[in-house]
Amino acid sequence: MTPRPPRGSASRSIGAAALAEQLGDWSGSGAAYRQLAQALRQLILDGRLALGVRLPGERETAAALRLSRTTVAAAYLQLRDEGFLSTRRGSGSLTTLPEAQTLPSLLRPFDPAGSADDGLLDLAYATLPAPEGLHRAYAAALQALPAHLPGHGYAPAGLPVLRQVIAERYAHQGLPTSAEQIVVTFGAQHALSLLVRVLTCAGERVLVDHPTYLHALDTFREEGCQIVPVALGSGGWDLAGLRAAIRQTAPRLAYLIPDFHNPTGHCMPEAQRRSVIEAAHQGRTTLIVDEVLSDLWLDGAAPAPFASFDARAQVVSIGSLSKSFWGGLRLGWMRVPPALAQQVMAARSASDLGAPTLEQLTAAHLLADAGPMLERRRETLRRQRDALHAALGLHLPEWRYHLPQGGLSLWAALPQPVSSLLASTSERFGVRVIAGPRFGTQGQFERHLRLPFTLPETELGEAVGRLARAVRALPQEHHRSAEPARGVLSGV
Repeated sequence: MTPRPPRGSASRSIGAAALAEQLGDWSGSGAAYRQLAQALRQLILDGRLALGVRLPGERETAAALRLSRTTVAAAYLQLRDEGFLSTRRGSGSLTTLPEAQTLPSLLRPFDPAGSADDGLLDLAYATLPAPEGLHRAYAAALQALPAHLPGHGYAPAGLPVLRQVIAERYAHQGLPTSAEQIVVTFGAQHALSLLVRVLTCAGERVLVDHPTYLHALDTFREEGCQIVPVALGSGGWDLAGLRAAIRQTAPRLAYLIPDFHNPTGHCMPEAQRRSVIEAAHQGRTTLIVDEVLSDLWLDGAAPAPFASFDARAQVVSIGSLSKSFWGGLRLGWMRVPPALAQQVMAARSASDLGAPTLEQLTAAHLLADAGPMLERRRETLRRQRDALHAALGLHLPEWRYHLPQGGLSLWAALPQPVSSLLASTSERFGVRVIAGPRFGTQGQFERHLRLPFTLPETELGEAVGRLARAVRALPQEHHRSAEPARGVLSGV
């Protein structure tokens, strides 16, 4: 798991049969080439067909779709003219986006602190308020603090008591873990940033779910990584697509969110976890799994730790207190092989020397007896998820989504590509949301919107009602356009 130089360039491709399956029943009224171009355009905009993928040749596509080659050639030509395909000598037709479709590089500043005062209902942050009883954990930490005051106060890998508690939690879940495998960080984002810094060089490829957590994408861009997206469909992970992406692009890392995926809410089945681990091993790709939502299962049983399916002990796991307990704690961790922990600590010394002692003691008290508090969290989230589901059925029945079995949000598919426009105008109606393209690599998902169920039940109903009024107020010409609005909000 040592850093290595970038590998040679590689491109992805999709076969004609797989493309036909992705397209499904695409035919409609009008010229066939226009209908095919529209269907392919929508696959690209929705992220179901990743950017930089080489399409099959005209002859193969025509045979798979039972069309004339002339029809396919005309559809490809239209997409090239619109900027959705580019042609390179020796590489065929590669999917792309026109410049106007890319995600704005400068996001409008976002200040959640104003939400409570200005009457806005905030659906941009998929996070919960502090749980009842958090102050007692702080009080217990204050009582324990004097024993630590005679020391120098630095623990770059984390306080031993907290590392031990985290290791014991993994062991209780069926994954034997030593404290030496745990490195405490300033949240999951910090853990990911450290790992990317240690394990990649600028220009190396990182495979991601698509859509995926918006700030993970920010981290990969900041470190100069090439992002390889693999689409998640309505049914979850595309294993064939993931295997093909690993085989064709040889990514250095794969960043996955297997437990109640943010933003879609999907949970990866155990059989798929084993298959993903095997594919990563064959491709010499390091798996980083983000498990910050694993404590928030709402139906069925808790998912087993992803690394428990890895007999080679190479999976890297990231955890955090921000989603399960409170974002204000700003504490997370990574579970890594001991040798990698030492590499991380060596790299970390250039930026920080560890997390605050008081917050770590608070976290240790929380995690040592987390069961009752987490169960109350889950009970609250079940009610709020169901309230959001009911409100959508009442106010926006045309929106489609998978009802998640855990996590904090659902991923709604809109009838029209208006997500950015809706996000930029919804505040006038008293509700704040993040546009779908923030969860894509280059401006996809204009037909999607993440909806957290983290507000109280009555507020969720009101928020959806306000969204419905905002949708009805959108100009009709925007309902027919795929052009995104500017000023996309950020959040978590």
